[in-house]
Amino acid sequence: MSTPNPKLPAAFQFSQSNLQDFVDCRRRFQLRWLLRLSWPAIETEPALEREREMQRGAAFHHLLQQHILGIPAERLSAMVHDPALQTWWENYLAFTQAPGEFAPLWQPETRRFPEIALSAPLGSHRLLAKYDLLAILPDGRVIIVDWKTSRSLTRRKYLVDRLQTRVYPHLLLQAGGQLYGGPILPEQVEMVYWFAGYPDQPERFPYSPKAHRADQEYLDSLVNLIQRLEGDDFSLTQDETRCRYCIYRSLCDRGVKAGDLTDMETEPELAEALELDFEQISEVAYDMGAATLD
Repeated sequence: MSTPNPKLPAAFQFSQSNLQDFVDCRRRFQLRWLLRLSWPAIETEPALEREREMQRGAAFHHLLQQHILGIPAERLSAMVHDPALQTWWENYLAFTQAPGEFAPLWQPETRRFPEIALSAPLGSHRLLAKYDLLAILPDGRVIIVDWKTSRSLTRRKYLVDRLQTRVYPHLLLQAGGQLYGGPILPEQVEMVYWFAGYPDQPERFPYSPKAHRADQEYLDSLVNLIQRLEGDDFSLTQDETRCRYCIYRSLCDRGVKAGDLTDMETEPELAEALELDFEQISEVAYDMGAATLD
């Protein structure tokens, strides 16, 4: 039986999460974002531990948002009772006080925008991103900081290929001028991944005009391809390891048993894939409030 071929609705917004789903597995993109299919399966075992990790990650992001908006650290510290969250929080506070290359993030003159969404046209649709932190430094640089709460440290060679690394700086140039007060140049932008459990091992990705042009071409090509595909063209991934933490695995005859959370200790990329689900939830929540640039 052929698969239905729903068209992208006019209001559909692309994001790093749904584009990553398409790159990882076209069928998952179709099931999750076009058909909006709910499927009674869990991502991981044990399920309760996974839920606690999701809640802890959400709590961490909320703590940092409140602190950056001006709530004193002492008040926020009194609200932290989970030991793992306490460690992350202390690592973050130390990060804000440390001298060195990231100290300008916390200067009084730096303008900081936590948990802010931006949106701009992408073809006949829009591209949306929700940023953990945008910081406009006194010297004109703009730093994108993404807080990572995965169990393991994600390898750089993996991050460099993620859609997030390409979408976030690209979209900032398209839509961030409203915050900056004028056009932003690619060479002014840097993307930083900061790992709550590994505070001394951030990954930095400076942007460039060449990268910006390549990202525009790449994103345009992805959207054009998605719009051309027919129902049965949304094929299954050839990499079946991606199916271990996908809720549609039984629907696609790729197994029934959920992946094991402990595997993420030795396979950090699995942790990154799971964390994308948290980002998807965040993007949906900010979908209707995104700042836009037509």
